[in-house]
Amino acid sequence: MGDTTNIRDGYIADFTENYMGKLFYFCLKKTGNHVEAEDLTQDIALQIICALNKGTVPTNFPAWVWQIARNRYAVWADEKHERKESVADDDIDGCEIVSGDADPLDHMIYEEQISALRRELAFIKRDYRAILVAYYIEDQSIRDIALALSLSQTAVKQRLFRARQILKEGMDMAREFGKRSYRPEQIAFVMSGRDGKKGQPWSIITHLLYKNIFLAANENPQTAEELSLELGIALPYMEDELEFLAQQHLMKKDGGRYVTAFPIISKEEQLKTHEKNKMVQKPLTEKLCALIDLYMSEDGARVNGSYVGYEAAKWALLCRAFDWFDYDIATDEGGPYPERPDEGAWILKGYEVVDFKKPDFVGQHGWKSYDEAEVKKMIDFYQYKFFYENIQAKTPEHLSWIEAYTLWLVCKGELHACESGYVEKLLAYGYLKREGDAIVPNVVIFDRKAAKPCHEALTRALSALCEEIMALFRDAPAMKRGYVIEQAIENGWLGYDENTPISIGAYIYL
Repeated sequence: MGDTTNIRDGYIADFTENYMGKLFYFCLKKTGNHVEAEDLTQDIALQIICALNKGTVPTNFPAWVWQIARNRYAVWADEKHERKESVADDDIDGCEIVSGDADPLDHMIYEEQISALRRELAFIKRDYRAILVAYYIEDQSIRDIALALSLSQTAVKQRLFRARQILKEGMDMAREFGKRSYRPEQIAFVMSGRDGKKGQPWSIITHLLYKNIFLAANENPQTAEELSLELGIALPYMEDELEFLAQQHLMKKDGGRYVTAFPIISKEEQLKTHEKNKMVQKPLTEKLCALIDLYMSEDGARVNGSYVGYEAAKWALLCRAFDWFDYDIATDEGGPYPERPDEGAWILKGYEVVDFKKPDFVGQHGWKSYDEAEVKKMIDFYQYKFFYENIQAKTPEHLSWIEAYTLWLVCKGELHACESGYVEKLLAYGYLKREGDAIVPNVVIFDRKAAKPCHEALTRALSALCEEIMALFRDAPAMKRGYVIEQAIENGWLGYDENTPISIGAYIYL
């Protein structure tokens, strides 16, 4: 019995690997129609596998396969009343190897269908796939399958029937595979709020697979099966990825369908917004810069300027002022940012890359969390990432928690408590610098205690200017940091040259 099973399994493996593509090419030549060729191929394949599972041991396997192919084609032709010619030996021979002078289109179709046939089983839902394998490959009875899966025999028969339908339908669906060509590099993200403790959402949304899922399901709810076919990812993996993205609030699940949980803004929408922002850009920037100058002249000590001078600090200060008003607008219009996993609170938008000139992007990342080892020291470190002059590429995309913690210790004057390896990394990154024998911060430092009374007094004194700024924000609620940075550079308020610290935009609260 064991030898017979091994022989059968060997024939099935040989057939799956070496004959499925050839069978499709044969059927395509005979039917002249892709859909009918797929149906006929599946019919022949099921006949062959069923025969092998019932104990047939052919003495000449290739001849036996092609005889079944001839017979099934004859049945198909009789049913279609379309037998135009008999099946000759050269029809079979021509399918063994695609000839060098074959039509290029036929060759392309042949290659694509081989891939589709091999791929199909991976795209069938695991419940159906298990029944197909158990019945056709492992030769289990309906009764045994029902016992193993804790199902009724009727339910197994129904699922087996549906699984065969899906297998055939899958050939049709696979013909559409890859026609929607997504380009994940053509989408950028803007996040407002507070990152999660594990760096969410930035630690997730930069993956190309996830970008493709977001694009495929944007305003287009789809099942896991549909997304797996569309993106070419095996269904079990796609199911796991979708569940993970739903847990992270990046996808929504409605019944059996998934949809992207945040908007992706089209080029057309962005052009309208851009035109509105350009009208507000200059007056808003000038008022923000005036506010910062007045604020710092009153109490410049609230920002540690002994390590980073005011001109370099302006990059972070302007973005902080922008975000302060932007957050107030968001709070007025929609309440605080929604709570997210791992203590995050944020909103996210995707943007299709446009072909008109927009200001250089300004992103942000950082840490605001306790150490997992119960050190109970609050790190409050962030950095704005300026794409102007490719500044963002001169420092790491993200600092690890221990690197940020090391920077926090140095800013507090506790260099002795730091591991030397992380200090050296921060020196290489530019977040620390050497001054003689000392190692000092190269980032903006905010003193919370000194800042609070000064902030409250200046807010009252400059309330009229703040109201003017708020009014401009309301006129352009989709304004981004890049617009004010661009305008501030054009006005000469911001400057950048070889002497500017590469860590501009980095800041920490103590």
